[in-house]
Amino acid sequence: MRRVFLAWAGSAVFLLGHWVASGEPEPTGEPLQLHIINFNFETVQVTWNASEHPGTNLTFFYKLRSNEMYRQCSNYIFQQGYTSGCLLLGNDEVLHFSIRNGTYSLLTNSLWTSTYLKPRSPRDLSFQWHQEAVTVVCPDLLYKDLLYEIQYKSTFDTEWQSKEAMTCNVTIDNLDAEKCYFIRARIKTLESSYGSDTYPSDWSAVVHQQRGQLRDSCQENKLFPSFVLIAGLVTLLMVSLLLLSIWKLQRIKKVVMPSVPDPKFTFSGLFESHQGNFQEWIRDTQNVAHLNKVEDGEQECILEEAVVVQPAKTEAAMPKTTANTEFISSLSAGRSK
Repeated sequence: MRRVFLAWAGSAVFLLGHWVASGEPEPTGEPLQLHIINFNFETVQVTWNASEHPGTNLTFFYKLRSNEMYRQCSNYIFQQGYTSGCLLLGNDEVLHFSIRNGTYSLLTNSLWTSTYLKPRSPRDLSFQWHQEAVTVVCPDLLYKDLLYEIQYKSTFDTEWQSKEAMTCNVTIDNLDAEKCYFIRARIKTLESSYGSDTYPSDWSAVVHQQRGQLRDSCQENKLFPSFVLIAGLVTLLMVSLLLLSIWKLQRIKKVVMPSVPDPKFTFSGLFESHQGNFQEWIRDTQNVAHLNKVEDGEQECILEEAVVVQPAKTEAAMPKTTANTEFISSLSAGRSK
């Protein structure tokens, strides 16, 4: 492994990298777009976008030393039935390669595969709890210039918090042992050693820790229902107090400011016949009252006449009846004589 001169050597190789036509005419169109990943120095994956050459099987030739002969890829990657990449054994050396379309060389270049390094995920995480802190430990990778990142969050956090170290021995402080924590780890490379085109490793499996013990999962709603219950009771109490206050205010308003009766029900006909014109309603009401008084007077007169006149007629009739009786009696006495 060449860590001392890796940085300047990589730059020199990129400056010396060039397009080569291998004595053939240079093809027209845009150059191939490469995507290279060195998986932990174990496997190198080179893929390309052959959109300028649809339906064509491009070939990949490579060598690890400049004085060697090119050899063709033995493990192609296919997409829709056509070659789109090659898998090579991992290394920490300069890769010389050539991508060809038949006998034409589309691209020839040389580069350090470590420039595109992607470390593997951390394995065998262990946790050492002490008071309000936990130390996360895992085996270091064999190569150097790496950053080990630990992320964690509790069931009450919405975002991950991170802490990094040069070795996989990271201590996280100010934790609450009563809370359940999600913890995960990954490995990144130092840009000063590998450049800016590297990839961080995938995240390790999330581990759940509470009270220094491993949990199958964090019950995020363990304490949440209590909070919801308390908040619901407080809200219900506030609403009840608000309704009670409104009811009290209405009662006080009725006592202090009694409601004014609607004249529609007190003065019949004021709005139905006179559209609220009180003067017209008063005038019509007075006329009706006068007529009622006259009619009542006539009825009284009739009743008085009936009471007064009837006895008079009776008295007048009584003398006539007496005279008739006397006349009849005298006639009867004359005949008997």
